[in-house]
Amino acid sequence: MTRLQQVLFELKAPYMGHAYYVPGHALYNALARRVDDATRQALHVSHGVFLPGEWAEYPDTHPDEGSLGKLSGSLPEVESYADWFLLRNPTHPWLLDSRPRDAHNTQDLQEFGGRVAAASETRFARPPETRNRQRSVQWYVHCYVHADHPDVLPLDTDTLDGIQVGAARNYGFGELTVADTNVVALDDLSFDRLQDAAEGEDPCRVELVTPYVTESKFPGAEPQSVPWWWNVSEFDAAPGNYAQATGMRSRVTRLAHGGEAYSVRVLDHGQRVGFAGDAERVVETARNGICRIGTHSRFGFGELRVRPPEAVPQYARRDDESRAAREAEPVASDTAREAQEAEDADGDRDADEPRRRVLVGAGGVDERGDGS
Repeated sequence: MTRLQQVLFELKAPYMGHAYYVPGHALYNALARRVDDATRQALHVSHGVFLPGEWAEYPDTHPDEGSLGKLSGSLPEVESYADWFLLRNPTHPWLLDSRPRDAHNTQDLQEFGGRVAAASETRFARPPETRNRQRSVQWYVHCYVHADHPDVLPLDTDTLDGIQVGAARNYGFGELTVADTNVVALDDLSFDRLQDAAEGEDPCRVELVTPYVTESKFPGAEPQSVPWWWNVSEFDAAPGNYAQATGMRSRVTRLAHGGEAYSVRVLDHGQRVGFAGDAERVVETARNGICRIGTHSRFGFGELRVRPPEAVPQYARRDDESRAAREAEPVASDTAREAQEAEDADGDRDADEPRRRVLVGAGGVDERGDGS
């Protein structure tokens, strides 16, 4: 039985690394320094997805509805396949309509000695009639690990707490502290929606949650073709560089491991293709997608999500009736308690506070050099 350990990290310091996510190899390298050799060989680590600590509700494409509370320091319950991917979507479809979605999809940037880092919190202006002019939103990183041997998990909090990722770690950047963690058995997840979809006439879709590796300079890595069960003629096009063989958007990134960096060509994340495999194996494919497929799956590449036909839109559908119902409900985040907590936390910090500049060394290169 495959067990998956979810980890919600709080970003305690600015992060100098990949703009879209925390690569799985960076998280793997950070954890590998803290575990024994047997655990290191068995671990598989996903990419980390950035999350704002905001109030949440189930999106319209989710089978459940209602409030999820505030995603700050705790993980929601996971009972179904849809629950598992709720926090893995970088568009944050669970955000309330009252929140600035576009602003939450991009972290604030800070400059340190000529280098740019993603801020650990975002500050928003507040209406002039409020006592303080700002409210702050803490950023989190969601990832998960699984292992080849069942006795490896769960990793204890002392192992996870305080790891650092990205560049300039020796200057304190990229520190992560554990906000919450839990273990989910893959076999216990409900796949009812996918099973029903497999019996229908319309095919499911396959979404690349993280990039899929096609070529790698890593020693011993074999080139990978597009899986035969991807119908690339039905992929969702978007601006970018496209691979001539498939028409899908591709890019060159890097894999840092063992003190070396290797060039890796990938099919970019966020794209969707048709599912051309056996309908009876939809659930099996979905399970494999969580554990990831292809080259460098140990380091977070090749994470896939199978979507039923009615959940194809990238953003949650917002029809007039559901929007009106949500707007009629009181917004949980506007309680007096939270307003007071925000004001107390913000204190007298001014909206025009100058940026703090820290010299991180010549070129800001991390002396350890094995993470990104």
